[in-house]
Amino acid sequence: MDRLSVMKAFCRIVERGSFARAAEDLGVSAALISRDVKLLEESLGCVLLTRTTRSMALTDHGRLYYDEARGILDRVTAMEDRVRAGAGTVAGRLRVNAPHSFGTTLLAPLLPRFLERYPEVDLTLTLEDRVIDMIEGGFDLSIRIRPDLPDSGLLARRLARVRQGLFAAPAYLATRGVPRSPADLAGHDTLEFLHSTHTGQWALTGPEGTTMVTLNSRHLIGSSLILRDMLVAGLGIGSLPDFMTADLLRRGDLVPVLPEYERPPRHIYAVTASRLSADAKTTAFLDFLQAALRPDPDHS
Repeated sequence: MDRLSVMKAFCRIVERGSFARAAEDLGVSAALISRDVKLLEESLGCVLLTRTTRSMALTDHGRLYYDEARGILDRVTAMEDRVRAGAGTVAGRLRVNAPHSFGTTLLAPLLPRFLERYPEVDLTLTLEDRVIDMIEGGFDLSIRIRPDLPDSGLLARRLARVRQGLFAAPAYLATRGVPRSPADLAGHDTLEFLHSTHTGQWALTGPEGTTMVTLNSRHLIGSSLILRDMLVAGLGIGSLPDFMTADLLRRGDLVPVLPEYERPPRHIYAVTASRLSADAKTTAFLDFLQAALRPDPDHS
């Protein structure tokens, strides 16, 4: 028995003075709500309504039940009204999860602007390179950078496209030589991101199409920031997203390797649990990020 529905039906019967009129208001049959009231009385062990073919009256127990049920229903209605009103307000605690590289490189400079625009938002930001269970973690939104997302119950919005090339420090290449073709990578030290979809291989797309390169990487790194620092230190050749390399290339800390080749592009996705979970503050953050990251023209 759905207690809340039975409360609503009972109160409507009392207020309308008739099972038939209450049933009409609720869009159900009089027989159904009559059965529900009977089950309610049986569960309480007392009679709530005395009824004859011509009249109906509340017992003392029925009056007590009506007064308490009416109060409960009024409080539920008020609570729902407050929640609906609050759902349109950009305020409250916003819980965001993002990869370290994205968080420190792209997100950190944007957050002050967002929080200045929406001063009633309180932010909780966690950085994690592994894919986390956002529902279990209690996050409103999770940023994921992947070639694509597997089918799931989550709702994803693609924010931007990420290009990914190969890079090394000038000192490393001066010592070990510059690769002229993907096959030359077999003779070089390579570093890989531990949480890649596939380790041990790189798919490189270039003038001749896509080439699969088998790697013998000595180092598998679980942080793209540490991977970047190891490349700058001259420990080998590795792959980095474009948003991590612009300043390093400008300063000459890294140089492109096989610049006519790229790894398959990845995409920055903002993931929420469902459309209903994307309340006003989450939607505002999504829209802000999408505008700030300037998605590629074929964004969908």
